[in-house]
Amino acid sequence: MDRQIVHLDLDSFFISVERLKDSSLVGKPVIVGGTSDRGVVASCSYESRTFGVHSAMPIRLARQLCPHAVYIKGDMESYSGYSRLVTDIIEKESPAVEKTSIDEHYIDITGMDKFYGCLKWTQELRKKIIRESGLPISFGLSLNKTVSKIATGESKPNGELHIQNGTEKPFLAPLSIKKIPMIGDKTYTLLRNMGIEQVRTIQQMPVEMMQSVLGENGLSIWKKANGIDNSPVVPYTEQKSMSTETTFDKDTTDIEELKRVLISMVDRLAFDLRRQKRLTSCITLKIRYSDFQTHTFQSKIAYTASDHLITEKILELFSRNYSRRILVRLIGVRFSNMVNGHQQINLFEDTPSLISLYTAIDKMRMRYGYSAIVKAINGSP
Repeated sequence: MDRQIVHLDLDSFFISVERLKDSSLVGKPVIVGGTSDRGVVASCSYESRTFGVHSAMPIRLARQLCPHAVYIKGDMESYSGYSRLVTDIIEKESPAVEKTSIDEHYIDITGMDKFYGCLKWTQELRKKIIRESGLPISFGLSLNKTVSKIATGESKPNGELHIQNGTEKPFLAPLSIKKIPMIGDKTYTLLRNMGIEQVRTIQQMPVEMMQSVLGENGLSIWKKANGIDNSPVVPYTEQKSMSTETTFDKDTTDIEELKRVLISMVDRLAFDLRRQKRLTSCITLKIRYSDFQTHTFQSKIAYTASDHLITEKILELFSRNYSRRILVRLIGVRFSNMVNGHQQINLFEDTPSLISLYTAIDKMRMRYGYSAIVKAINGSP
């Protein structure tokens, strides 16, 4: 039995949510990411893309290219709510679902043809999502995740595309190599310098040649170009929270030491958040005193994985609530209300240089270990 995999993608998700909230934005160039020049573009409408605007571009540059666009700071709480709504609809209707980001899902509907028809079932699901959420959504249907994802991209905006079994290679052949997942800017430039522009060229190349140029990545890219992908749809249960705490060898009232411990905790948890491509919107401070009385203090924040923002809030909670000035036995930090999402989509007011700094720090830690870089007491990178 041939597999049947659906890839569903909410079109311009942030933009679509903003247009649901304000119908006057329909048809206008809209850019989500910040109202000041300090931020980066988290999402942009098709109307603004015609001016050269794209995601991750500095807002300052976007304003130069498209000064008449409507600029919106963004509301991750609202986006997360709509994402949960769509996910609930999909999970109630689907046999096996893998949520890969705040606006993307894979569904394994292998065998559905026996009962209903894979294409008809997917079309009905798409109609239900549009009807109940008001959001536009596109899908690709094929025998594997790679072809379905590429098909979704080709079906946008707000469309559908079914790649029948056996037609994967002809479908992929005329497309740009940049359509293949795993081909980033550096790999694209390398292949273009070799004269490779369309997928059909990779299809015609010996796999050994791709491996000699790109190693194991070359093999993966060659397989994807030929429509080969056996990766399964893996249902994922989201981690609801993460936390850490420290029990002191000797109970303390040393304010500076307590702050240092809190900063270190936030730094480590935020790094784990970014590594898992997660965001949090609720932080909790836990204090246990020498008499074993334990208190927790909670605060809601905009969805983020930025330790400087979380550190500021956790220290604020500490300063506001540690007023007894009695000995502390244990202190802890907890992140909850977590969602999938990349660091970039939440930093509506952060500068591109700060985002680059976080990226560099994380890369060094993943390569040399977490302790390769530590932070000062003020919590700044």
